[in-house]
Amino acid sequence: MSLWRQLTRGLRVLTHRRAEDGDLADELRHFAEQSEAEHMRVGGMSQSGAHRAAQQELGNMTVAREQVRSYGWENVVSTGMADLRYAARRLRHTPGFTAVSVITLALGIGASTAIFSAVNPILFQSLPYPQANRITMISDATAQGQPLDVTFGTYRELAQRSKSFSAMAPFKPWQPTMLGNAEPERLAGQRVGAGFLRALGVAPVLGRDFTADDDRAGGPNVVILSDALWRRHFSADPGVVGHQVRLDSNEYTVIGVMPAGFENVLSPLAQVWAPLQYNTAFGPNDREWGHHLRLVARLRPGVTLNNAKRELTSIAQSPSAGFVRVPWAKLDRGLIATSLQANVTSGIRPALVAVLGAVLLLLAIACVNVTNLLLARGAQRRGEFAMRAALGAGRSRLVRQMLTESLTLALLGGAVGLAVAQVGVRALVALSPPELPRLSAIGVSGSVFAFGLLLTTVIGLAVGIVPALAACRGDLRGGIDTGSRRTAGAHTRTRNSLVVAEVALALVLLVSAGLLLRSIERVFAVPVGFSPHGLLTMQVQETGDRFQSPSAAAGVDSTVSTAPIAFFASALDAVRRVPGVTGAAFTSLLPQSGDADSYGVRLESSRAPKGADGAALRYAVTPGYFETMSIPLRRGRLFSAHDDANAPRAAVINESFARSDFAGKDPIGQRLQFGEDDGKPYTIVGVVGDVKQSSLEVGQPAAVYLPSSQWHWADNLMSLVVRTRGDAAALTPAIRAAIWSVDKNQPIVRIATMDDLVARSVADRRFALLLFEAFGLTALILAATGIYGVLSGGVTERIREIGVRSALGASPYDIVQLVLRQGMTLTAGGIVIGMLGAVLATRAVASLLFGVSRLDPVTYAGVALLLGVVATVASALPALRAARVDPASTLRAE
Repeated sequence: MSLWRQLTRGLRVLTHRRAEDGDLADELRHFAEQSEAEHMRVGGMSQSGAHRAAQQELGNMTVAREQVRSYGWENVVSTGMADLRYAARRLRHTPGFTAVSVITLALGIGASTAIFSAVNPILFQSLPYPQANRITMISDATAQGQPLDVTFGTYRELAQRSKSFSAMAPFKPWQPTMLGNAEPERLAGQRVGAGFLRALGVAPVLGRDFTADDDRAGGPNVVILSDALWRRHFSADPGVVGHQVRLDSNEYTVIGVMPAGFENVLSPLAQVWAPLQYNTAFGPNDREWGHHLRLVARLRPGVTLNNAKRELTSIAQSPSAGFVRVPWAKLDRGLIATSLQANVTSGIRPALVAVLGAVLLLLAIACVNVTNLLLARGAQRRGEFAMRAALGAGRSRLVRQMLTESLTLALLGGAVGLAVAQVGVRALVALSPPELPRLSAIGVSGSVFAFGLLLTTVIGLAVGIVPALAACRGDLRGGIDTGSRRTAGAHTRTRNSLVVAEVALALVLLVSAGLLLRSIERVFAVPVGFSPHGLLTMQVQETGDRFQSPSAAAGVDSTVSTAPIAFFASALDAVRRVPGVTGAAFTSLLPQSGDADSYGVRLESSRAPKGADGAALRYAVTPGYFETMSIPLRRGRLFSAHDDANAPRAAVINESFARSDFAGKDPIGQRLQFGEDDGKPYTIVGVVGDVKQSSLEVGQPAAVYLPSSQWHWADNLMSLVVRTRGDAAALTPAIRAAIWSVDKNQPIVRIATMDDLVARSVADRRFALLLFEAFGLTALILAATGIYGVLSGGVTERIREIGVRSALGASPYDIVQLVLRQGMTLTAGGIVIGMLGAVLATRAVASLLFGVSRLDPVTYAGVALLLGVVATVASALPALRAARVDPASTLRAE
């Protein structure tokens, strides 16, 4: 029969069953009549004899019809639908079992799908750029081999000497203020080299890209807008190219608009881009030698990343006479080149891998729990299976029926799990650390839905195969005589093994959560170097030309821009008058905020740069900063109002600087310089305690504090720190109003208490901890449920035995002890196996730990004790029920 005829015949059978049954009956009747006529013609039989012979040859008409129906693909569909209907009826008649199983699977599937929705775009999917694997990040290297932002001088040399890249561009953050609206709006943006978009492989959807002529010192003020900014401020006007927009009191010409789908993984919040416009002819003391630029490049076709690394190493190790290198950027430690994907995900990868492992453990626990429930249910249905086998059902048919039921359960759990995943994804986005890349790509997409469907199918088969094989093992027909209750004990060993596995998996999760909890406790015990309580912070930017006046500039060094100095001084006076403020100051670098600003520093008495990297953090602060932050003075003095632009240059260094460069000497009175030699050294007047700038876990590098009025380039972006009485956040409106009373056009952003900033510094650990805690608590509940279920089922199966024991003199205490012993034995086995598993599994969280070993005995002992207590409670309920068994009633029932 041709494939087409098979298909059409099968469809007719499925859609016109009654007519097909009539046709089949006619065919069988016609076959019987032909057989009868043949027997009469050939064998000379009488009509009655031929009729009997034909009937014997054909056999039972009903059996024959069933045999004919068993052929063809439509039979598989028909029996499958019948199995599905039967499974639905069985699940509907046991609502408690169905609800518990569906909820358990939904938790496992939903959590796994939600985590996959976050992990997939970050770790597995290619970045949203053409040939994204060819995009490379290049950085300088510290003495410890860690990435360090490059200088413009390094970029200029690489751009001219390297042959491995088709495009290369430096970039840095840019936070311009858009004026012209009711309130000034602070925008996130980037200053980029002309090849930035070409390195990413994207182009504006309107207008044009930057050119080399745009990216030169003194070049035109041009800007490219994001799609969101274009729609919000320009109502998606297609004629926006060529229009003027006012940023930081300067007019910029819009030359392009980025596509709506453009995802900037290097600065996800960026809304505007402008050329870097650094001067290619610069001296050793110019800003072009600051380590403050990141560098992105695209490999040429045919060039591998390893080829590029070898070339960069060769360039770093062979200085060229045509390219001067300052001591802190001499590239003697080489250059680091990594793929953009690895660069973007390096910070969050350990946490995501650990969370992915945790959710897989949780999923395994959920599957074990449901498998145990199905095993218990299968043991109770031995009588049903025996009766069906006696009526002619084969083992394969019974196994298929059991698998259909487990798949139905899994599909129900998957449907509820997708709803759980939707909620979970929202929670993940809300709880995610700020630096989590590709946050906008996290969602329940088609690939996530496909993952959930595949996971559901696999789980349905996994949780069903063991109960199905166990239910159909042995002599099924014997179940009619013995009944399901007595034969169920044969499956106890399998169910006990599953409970042991469940406890072991739960212990692994709980140990990981415990290690992370102790680690965060250790992190917060690290002294930050100042008092964060009662501190309010906010970032303020000076824009416009209001303070560029002769009166503001009077008596001030002409080499220093006076507008920011005048504005911040007036704003500080206004803030200090706010009721509830006990201290206030401005700083160019705010601890725990992610700010970083390093400069090459050397002592005047030495031609060599200081420290291992030749650089130190540069803080420009106003008088009162140390007092406001409660940073302790170790030696010398702090800044005062007398340290203005006309006074001799003064500097305060931290203890790390003093230890590394003045071991056994007094640094007070020593002089240091920024850059090669600007002729205006700073005299060290004090030493203060170390402050944790970037992270609580990272040691403090050398730091130099300068009066903001004495720095060569006045900072127009400063962070305000305010010490308050009572709730610091409550004073936010009053402090903001005080600043705006000086100039209402100055933007104020990044408002936060210092306590919040310190907490954010461990966001990746906190993110992992919250998920591990949730997974661990769920695992603990599921493990307790598993222990309770097995012991409760065991009590039900051993009612007769317990009754006999009671009749022979066993006390209720003996019965309780019997059941408790069984539960604690299972728990102890799971704890031992789980300890061994945790020793191996905690390697995944080792990189997230701080101040605690992954083999911390306190954590292991605490988790084991917790599981023991929970197991005791879960075992006590079935034990008490067993103790109340009436021996007389049990024996009469037998």
